[in-house]
Amino acid sequence: MLEDIKATLHGVWQKRWLGLCVAWGVCVLGWLGVSLVPNGYESRARIFVQLYDPLATQVGINDNDRKAAVDRVRDSLTGTLHLEQVIRSTRLGEGITSRKQMDATVAGLAKAIQISSEQDNLFTISAKSSAMRFTDGENARLSRDIVQKLIDIFREENLNGGLGEMKQTLQFLDQQLANRQGELQAAEQRRLAFESQHPELAQGGMSLIQRMEQGRATLRELDADLAAAQSSVAAINAQMASMPQTLGAGGAVGGARGQLAQAQSDLAQMRARGLTENHPDVIAARNQIAALRQQAKSEGGAVVGGAPNPAYTSLESIRAERVANVQALQARRAAAEGDIARISSQQISNPELIQEAQNISRDYDVLKTQYDKMLTDRENLRLKGQVVSARGTARMEVLDPPVLPRAPVAPNRPLLLLVVLVAGIGAGIGAAFLASELQSSFSTSAKLERAVGLPVLGAISQVVSPVAMAERARKMRQFFAASAALGGVFALLLVMEFIQRGTVA
Repeated sequence: MLEDIKATLHGVWQKRWLGLCVAWGVCVLGWLGVSLVPNGYESRARIFVQLYDPLATQVGINDNDRKAAVDRVRDSLTGTLHLEQVIRSTRLGEGITSRKQMDATVAGLAKAIQISSEQDNLFTISAKSSAMRFTDGENARLSRDIVQKLIDIFREENLNGGLGEMKQTLQFLDQQLANRQGELQAAEQRRLAFESQHPELAQGGMSLIQRMEQGRATLRELDADLAAAQSSVAAINAQMASMPQTLGAGGAVGGARGQLAQAQSDLAQMRARGLTENHPDVIAARNQIAALRQQAKSEGGAVVGGAPNPAYTSLESIRAERVANVQALQARRAAAEGDIARISSQQISNPELIQEAQNISRDYDVLKTQYDKMLTDRENLRLKGQVVSARGTARMEVLDPPVLPRAPVAPNRPLLLLVVLVAGIGAGIGAAFLASELQSSFSTSAKLERAVGLPVLGAISQVVSPVAMAERARKMRQFFAASAALGGVFALLLVMEFIQRGTVA
């Protein structure tokens, strides 16, 4: 096995010049191909979008609406329309004269642009440029210009905030409002014409059913008020029945009878002020009156020619006022019952006319409700549009502006040059190996013996003359020089690559 390896290496070494030529050819062609690959330069920028806005929230634009608008703008940046704007405003548009060229440039630019989201409100925009018709410096500046133009479009679309859609919506609403206004005016004219012919059915645009319900509600309220007023009058009558109309003369005035009269007068004044029977002062006054009444009875004797009782007189005035209130409520109730009876008679006497009045009133109410709602929606949308026009969909801030790239991001030319060198050396060794395997001679006697199947009796060593040895040494030096030259060319190409990178700007 070891002998075979030595024999193979010997055969490859014998074909070293062939291998070196193949290595040079592969490396030269490969390095030429690598040099033709244009450098790609990338520029990037980071954008922060502030979604929260108190004013926008106040007018009904919530965070989800603003986020959806920002996502829409971000997604539309790579659309054909915006990419054509970028192409026309940069050097990419130079030399484009046909639609086919524009479409091809748009397709290439769409692949070179990348928009990513680090967070919901933090975006990164990057663009690569590697056009062969531009120099490295022009490609570097072009990548920066592309990113800057995308930022400008992002800012412009953010400020517009879909104002075009809002304008179209406002125009549609204005048109619908005009139509609804015409229908509403026609309905109002029909109602006025009907009411002018039938004034008994005109009650501020209210239908008979509405008037009937309103009359019944009024009647229920009057019944409740009348019951309360009658109860109040009954309470006053009960108080007056238990109270003397006159006070005793002389010393009686200062005795228990006088105190009783004063206590009753105080109680009347409390009730006149609106104090209820459960009020602590009223309860204390009643208890005091009960005690004084017992004392007055114990004093005995009739009181002749007494003075008028002021408490009784006060209760009389209060009673007269409350009786008048009861009479007024009774009169109002009678009028409400008359209105209900009149409306009922109208419904019975001419049901078709009543139905027509109800239809006219219902149509007008429906159109008026729709018109008012649509008018409110239009004003809200107009206010939103004004806020968006003044402040944009969301506040946008460029955290990292695009800068001029100093080094290409693709291709990795030093690595490619090394790969070509390794491939060339491998191709040279492979070519030398194949050539050694195809030759008709044998490098060792053992190999010859295996090939022919006969024993080899012996081998004669080669005798090299001094002249041949000198020639062999010279060729060896030439081989190593050519090999070193291949490595030197590789090193020179690396140096040129790094020098070129340093002179891009």
